[in-house]
Amino acid sequence: MAASLILPSTTDVEMRSAPIEPSWIIEGNPVSRSHVLSTSADGTSQTIIWSCTEGRFNWYYDIDETIMIMEGSIVLESDGMPPKRYGVGDVIFFRDGAHAKWHVEGHVKKIAFCRKTNPAMIGFMVRVVNKLKRMFLSPGERRPATLMGAG
Repeated sequence: MAASLILPSTTDVEMRSAPIEPSWIIEGNPVSRSHVLSTSADGTSQTIIWSCTEGRFNWYYDIDETIMIMEGSIVLESDGMPPKRYGVGDVIFFRDGAHAKWHVEGHVKKIAFCRKTNPAMIGFMVRVVNKLKRMFLSPGERRPATLMGAG
């Protein structure tokens, strides 16, 4: 049976322990939990629900990650960025290679959209292939433009 192309989900899911790297913890005993809601067919992207109790810790990003805070609040700081509080509804993008100091105030729950970064040449080739598809396929043969492929 082929995989479904549309996968509805909910953010009210049972989460499993997802410990923070102990050497990253600065203060307190933050306890984090997560649940993967979806994974792209090529395995390079995931949507994750993540929660954490109070504490301060470093986080080092080896992926691109966009988050939206669903509950609670955090204070983030990074090189060249003074401490700033974020709360429910705030959206933050962390590039691959970023480092941030997190201070979870009480608790936080976020939804995260994570993407493994491809080397620049692969990204260029994907854009070329998408451009060629748009140029040579008739409108009835192609799918509507996506946000990433629009342009």
